[in-house]
Amino acid sequence: MAFWNLNSLELEAFRPGINSRAELGEQLIMAYMEIAAGEEDSGHLHPYDQCGVVMAGRIEMFIGSERKLLSPSQTYFIPAGEPHGWKTFDEPATLLDISSRQPGA
Repeated sequence: MAFWNLNSLELEAFRPGINSRAELGEQLIMAYMEIAAGEEDSGHLHPYDQCGVVMAGRIEMFIGSERKLLSPSQTYFIPAGEPHGWKTFDEPATLLDISSRQPGA
């Protein structure tokens, strides 16, 4: 699918607490995600760049040693190999997330 309407996009269960829709190309992955309130990823890393924009809600993210509370219209960029994670608070957070795709993935 080449076009999405974010106002009517149907999301699917991705993992507990996260519903999403992803479009996978040869070199990029675009994902629209809704993360439930009170969820947390204590940290991970991967060998590809990742970036995105907060569409709704608030989410606290850390990238390396930097930590920031993000609100709608704020963005993030995670360099390949950099530890990062996030947590939501009393409301869901919705993100449009883009990452490069590894060959064979």
